[in-house]
Amino acid sequence: MISIIIILLAVFFAWKEGYLSKSGSIAAFFVGIGIQFGFHYQGFILLGVFFLTSSLLSKFKKDKKTKMEDMHEKGSTRDYMQVIANGGAAAIVSLLYGWNGEHGLIVLFAVLLAAANSDTWASEIGPLSRNKPFSIRTFKKAEAGTSGAMSVTGTFAGIMGSLLIGLCAFMLFPISIGEFLLIFVFGFIGNLIDTILGAFVQAEYKCTVCGAKVEKRIHHDRKAKKIKGFTVLNNDAVNILSGVIAALLASFFVL
Repeated sequence: MISIIIILLAVFFAWKEGYLSKSGSIAAFFVGIGIQFGFHYQGFILLGVFFLTSSLLSKFKKDKKTKMEDMHEKGSTRDYMQVIANGGAAAIVSLLYGWNGEHGLIVLFAVLLAAANSDTWASEIGPLSRNKPFSIRTFKKAEAGTSGAMSVTGTFAGIMGSLLIGLCAFMLFPISIGEFLLIFVFGFIGNLIDTILGAFVQAEYKCTVCGAKVEKRIHHDRKAKKIKGFTVLNNDAVNILSGVIAALLASFFVL
C-alpha cells in the first residue's frame, strides 16, 4: 500500500511539473505498479533514476532546443506512448520476474532502462553541441535533433547515460561485475540501434510550407510529405524496438 502511495505521489508531482501529460501520468502509474510488483523498491528506484535524469535534461537549456522540438512529433512533456515506449517492456520483464524469479531477467530489465536512458541523454545533450551532427545514412552534416544523426557530444552522453543505469543496477541488485558490464554495453548498443533505425526506417516528412524535414505528419497546419521510412515507425515505435532488440541480444548471454 505504501509503495502505491509513493508511486501516486511521484506521478502527481511529475504531472504538476509538466514532465507528464494526463495520459502519460496514467501510463506511468501502471508502469510503476508493474515494476514494483517484480522488483519492488529496487526496480522503482532504477526507474526513478531514468525518469528523473531524463526529465531534468529535457528542461535543461530548453530555449536552445526550440528548433529541435519543432522537428519532432512530440515535445518534452511525455504522453502515454512515450511512457510505454521507455518503460513498458521493462514493466513486462518485471512481471515475468515476479512470476518465475529468473535471475537473468534482472539484467534484461536493467538493459531496457539503460538503453532508454542512453538514448534520452544522447537526444537531450547532443543537440547542445557546438558542431552539427552527421547523418549515418548520408554521411553529411544534419540539423541538431535529426533522427539517425550522431555527434561526439551526444555519443559521450549516451555512454554516460547507460553507465549510470548500470552502476545503479549494480548497487541495487545482486548482480556480478560481468552482468554490470553487460547492462552498460547493451544499454549503449540499444542507443546505437535506435540511431540506425532512426536513420533508415523511421518515418521522416518534408513540410510542404517551409520545406523543413520533420518527424510530424502535420507541420504548419498542412499534411507533410513522407520522404523516408515507414509511417508506423515513429519515434515511439523506434524507441520500443531499439530497447527490445538490445535486451534480446543481451539475453543470449544471461538466460
